[in-house]
This record gives sequence, C-alpha cells and structure tokens, in this order.
Amino acid sequence: MVDVGRVGIWSIGFRNDDPSAANEIRDAAAELEELGYGAIWLGGSPGVHHAVPLLEATSRIVVATGILNIWEYDAADVADRQKAVSAAYPGRFLLGLGASHPGLVKAYDKPYSAMTRYLDGLDTAGAPSAERVLAALGPRMLELARDRTAGAHPYLVTPEHTERARQVLGPDRLLAPEVKVVLDTDPERARATARQHLGFYMKLPNYTNNLLRLGFTEDDFADGGSDRLVDAVVAWGDVEAVRRRVDAHRDAGADHAALQVLTDDRSGLPRAQWRELATALDLR
Repeated sequence: MVDVGRVGIWSIGFRNDDPSAANEIRDAAAELEELGYGAIWLGGSPGVHHAVPLLEATSRIVVATGILNIWEYDAADVADRQKAVSAAYPGRFLLGLGASHPGLVKAYDKPYSAMTRYLDGLDTAGAPSAERVLAALGPRMLELARDRTAGAHPYLVTPEHTERARQVLGPDRLLAPEVKVVLDTDPERARATARQHLGFYMKLPNYTNNLLRLGFTEDDFADGGSDRLVDAVVAWGDVEAVRRRVDAHRDAGADHAALQVLTDDRSGLPRAQWRELATALDLR
C-alpha cells in the first residue's frame, strides 16, 4: 500500500494546464514536501499525466488523483500510464478513481457497474490494485473499494461518515477522507466562504444522498447549506479548530486527512494557509 502519511493537501489548483503556472505548481509541491505533508491530492478530474510534474519536482511526497473521472479516461491507457509512473516513482503515486455524477457526464449510467467494469479493465492491463483507491461514499462502493483496491478517498463527508466507512472497509484498508478548511474565525464570513464552495455540490445527488443517509434533510441543502451542514462538513475557525476536526476523523477511523483549504480563489494555491496548518498540525 502507498504510504500517504497522516495529512495531505487536496487542491484543484495543481490541475492547471496553463504553462505559465508550471513553475509555481512545482515550487508549491516542493514546499508541501518540505513542510512535511504526506500527499498531494490533485482535484479537478485529473489524469495520471497531471501527477508527473509534481513527482518530478519532489523526492518523497505521494501524488494522488483525487479523483480521476472514469468516464473521461480509457482504462487501458490509464493502466499503461499508471504502470509507467509507478515504475519511475516507486511508492509515490496513488490512483484515485471516481464515477462522477449525473448531469456532469453525458453517458452516465449505473456508477457501481461502470466502476466494476473499469476495475476489470485495469486488472486486465496489469495495473496494481494496491496503488488505487475509490471515491466511495455509499456502502456498495465502499465494499468495492475494500475488495478491489487499497481503500477509499471519500469527499464531502463528516467524521460520522468516516466511522461508517471504517466499519465497511475493515481495519486494513486505507481511509483518506477529504476535509474542507476555512481559516477564518468570523462565523458569518467563514460560512459565506464555505457556502460559495458548497453550493455546487448541493446540486449533485451522489453527495446529497450521502448527506441524507447521515441525517441531514433537503432543507439543509438550500442556499449553499444550512449552518448545521456547513459546520459539519467544513472545519472553520483557527488552526486549533482544524486540528480538532482532523482528530475527530482520525478517532473515527481515518488513516489520513486530505485538507482542502477554501478561499475566494478556488483554483489558487493558498500557500500561506498551508504553511500555517503545517506548523499547527506538527507534521514533522
């Protein structure tokens, strides 16, 4: 199993094809490694190739796709690329896979069956199952993650979900939930930043159905999320509030927390906040 450490950074900002951003992306990746983070999670439906510049710029940190959309990338090609990257950077690449959402994919149909077929394709092509995880939320997808991958990388979840996921995965599979963070102690401003980000997800049934299973209601999804929902899925406040949320996930069974710092610039690289968190979380 790939060792992602205790805490990583999840960011859509690393999935940027603009050549003018290449140097900053490499510098940011190198700094995250120096700060002691265990993994970089590439948001924004990345391909395997998006991990290569970050791996080239670093020597230890794991780079993971968080997540690769199975509807966008051919399984045989992904397998070939994964094998090549894993050979070049042993133990440093983790393939995170997800089935996306209705409305975002034209040919979307039966995500569990589609994921099963995709995993079959990866296996046939010889891709290592111990170096992949699934963006699993519900029980069936978590069982699939347990049986055919190294574990799960759930997105937009609470510590309660982490506890349920651990029960399904068992003790030996990686559980690496994404954890949203707003470093702002002003409640109104922090929740406004969170809602600016959450509004998009409140329209996606895979996420809302999972939140309903956790006890939230349709009323909680309006206007970017109720205070109750925002407070449950976003760790806002000072660094100690973030530490408490990370500890809550770990106490519930998480091996790793992939922190996504939310700011007004969703595609940016909030390096100052990453530095602040690294100091507070004692990553070294």
